[in-house]
Amino acid sequence: MASGKLSPRQKMINIMYLVFISMIAMQMSKEVLSAFGYMNEKLAENNITATVKNNATLENLAGKAEEQPEKYSELYVKAKTVDELSSKFNDYLEEKKQFFLKGQEDVKNYEAMDKTSTVDEYFFKGDAFTTEGQEFLNHINGYRDAIIKIVGEKSGLAAPIKNRFDTSAQDTDDGKEPWLKNRYEGFPLISTVTNLTSMQTDIRTTQSEIFGTLLGGQLESDVSMSNYKTILIPEKSAFFQGENFKGKIVLGRYDSSLKPSEVVVNGNKITTIVDGGAVLDFPAGSVGEREIKGKFVFIENGKPVEIEISSSYAVIPKPNSAVISADKMNVVYRGVPNPMTISIPGIPDNLVNASGAGLSKASGTGKYSMTPGSGREVKINVTGKLPNGQSVSSSQDFRIKDIPSPQGSIRKQSGYVKMPSASLENSTVGAELPDFDFDLVLNTSGFTIKVPGQSAVVVSGSKMNDQARKVIAKAKRGDVVTIFDIKSSLSGNSSYKIKDASAVSIEIQ
Repeated sequence: MASGKLSPRQKMINIMYLVFISMIAMQMSKEVLSAFGYMNEKLAENNITATVKNNATLENLAGKAEEQPEKYSELYVKAKTVDELSSKFNDYLEEKKQFFLKGQEDVKNYEAMDKTSTVDEYFFKGDAFTTEGQEFLNHINGYRDAIIKIVGEKSGLAAPIKNRFDTSAQDTDDGKEPWLKNRYEGFPLISTVTNLTSMQTDIRTTQSEIFGTLLGGQLESDVSMSNYKTILIPEKSAFFQGENFKGKIVLGRYDSSLKPSEVVVNGNKITTIVDGGAVLDFPAGSVGEREIKGKFVFIENGKPVEIEISSSYAVIPKPNSAVISADKMNVVYRGVPNPMTISIPGIPDNLVNASGAGLSKASGTGKYSMTPGSGREVKINVTGKLPNGQSVSSSQDFRIKDIPSPQGSIRKQSGYVKMPSASLENSTVGAELPDFDFDLVLNTSGFTIKVPGQSAVVVSGSKMNDQARKVIAKAKRGDVVTIFDIKSSLSGNSSYKIKDASAVSIEIQ
């Protein structure tokens, strides 16, 4: 352009052309510098978001490690180590960025960050690296190798991590060139700052991938089919002969590391946990249907989560036990409530109905009370509904007997008694039912006393009156005083007429 003999006008045109080209080059350089700056801003914003997300994931993992240490504690230790390594390396890079930007009046004036000397002098000394340059390489290589050691060489994350933090020699037109020279020598300052921010992005990305893999791997293990077993769920807990078995088979997951914070069954805390299941061991109870109510309590995200337990089982008599009844002893007594237990094996109490003259339901499973009226027999009819809706019925006849005649007593002694006349005067006359099946209380309402040689005296109540004491005072030693016509009433049922008690003989001493 400037060779050969040119006119002054042409020379001026050529000079103006060169100036124009230089101005265009300068303008493009400023645009490029600004582009690096804007990219650095965007990367820095993304790093903040990624850091918040990673911290939240780590906190979540820490919570799970506390709630279920057997399952998550080892994963949390790995994640915590990755976080510490990443934070340390990130802080180192941030320190270098601040060092390079030191002296810049306006860190947003990217067009002014076109110098290369700051970074070149810091990292390079001729064709060699400075101590700081080698230290920079050592930090990158150290972080990369430590992270790969944690995830494992065979992990799917190993290759991407090696690629992100690769510091091997780079191919150029002139052959191989050290990575540090290839990426940082001769580049404007804003380019180096952006490179360092980009490396911080790689750190946060690596963290996020590792955290996701740790949690994802555990979740994948949780849902693995190898953790499932078949569970038989019958339609009911007991079946009768001739019925069809009905139920279903489902898959249930067994996890030995899954431990609830609390298990409550029928109001009792269960402390034995095996393969994630609460081991139950308690008395089955009486015959009939029994409920199992309670809850599993797990801690999830710091809050208790309750899973309801609602089931039932049937208690039936042992098949090796015999049923023996004394047919002639099917007796109920008139005048007293006769306690009875009525049930049908395999049918819950609420599906059993019993009826009969004088029969009423009492408190307790299968408990009834029979208070017979007139007549010599009473029939009790029992019906029950099977789980399949069918009904069964049975009946039993019982003989009705009166309360037997009581024995007369003096000072709780019956038959022939010896005592001084003074003791007899102050004694209480009673009526007793020895060896009777019911614990009844009889109240003496009156009696007759006969002293030899004296007229008989009729007494009301259970104590001697004045007239009785007078005739007793005339009794001689060896005389036998007789107390007879002892009348009594049944406590709690005065309308029932008790037979007269047997007589009592008292020999005066």
